[in-house]
Amino acid sequence: MLTMHEINRSVEQALAEDCPTGDITVESTIPADAMGSARLVAREPGVLSGIEVFAAAFTLQDNRITISKAHDDGYRFSTGECLATVAGPVRGILTAERVALNFTQHMSGIATQTQRFVDAAHEACTKHGTKEPWIVDTRKTLPGLRQFEKYAVLCGGGHNHRFGLSDAVMVKDNHLAAMKEAGLDMPAALRAIRSKISHTTTIEVEVDSLAQIPLALQGGADTIMLDNFSLEDTQRGVELIAGRARVEASGNMTLERIPDVACTGVDIISVGALTHSVKAIDLGLDWD
Repeated sequence: MLTMHEINRSVEQALAEDCPTGDITVESTIPADAMGSARLVAREPGVLSGIEVFAAAFTLQDNRITISKAHDDGYRFSTGECLATVAGPVRGILTAERVALNFTQHMSGIATQTQRFVDAAHEACTKHGTKEPWIVDTRKTLPGLRQFEKYAVLCGGGHNHRFGLSDAVMVKDNHLAAMKEAGLDMPAALRAIRSKISHTTTIEVEVDSLAQIPLALQGGADTIMLDNFSLEDTQRGVELIAGRARVEASGNMTLERIPDVACTGVDIISVGALTHSVKAIDLGLDWD
């Protein structure tokens, strides 16, 4: 979960980057005692995320600035809606504007993209009467912004995969190759891992063929990731696993593919595109 400590730390860094020795434009054009207000307005429809980050950018710049939120994170807004009002010293508002918008536009873009994937999976599974999988993110995030981006996924109705390498065991193809060189096959390797970790830590294994699934099950994997499987092989993989482990589908998950993959019976669909190439939502600060 995104904390105020994390918000304040990152926003302070962003403000220092953008205004290291003062805003020479506002200081040379705006009287020091000028007061005003502006509205955060949606230029296109989307899902709101980062409203507290938006507020922090202004209040950390000048604690006399006040923010009136019209909606909370997770709200689905339409074009033209006012999402918040900012009031106070004009110099502070103008100085913090870009930092505030950068965070909120990016986070709302992720929330909006996530909502599209979640809705697509829900509609397909409802239509076909199949179990609905979780739509989850990945570690394909911008360095330093992972907490913000993963929080935005939650705002869009998605779920979080592991936050980092310390959270869970995930054995991928390169791990398997390295272990094979050490003389360990997959079941033996997974059992060796299990003997070294806490009982609260889960093990996920990435497989790239149906033939690897029995080996992952023999080793006691908690989750088996079907990486870049065809639709037919994904369905077959779900049948082979038969509830003995969670099934995650991953690899090239586009909005167009999600409805079909969602109806295969998988438990989880991980989507790197929720964060790694998302388009920012167009939000503007309109002066009153």
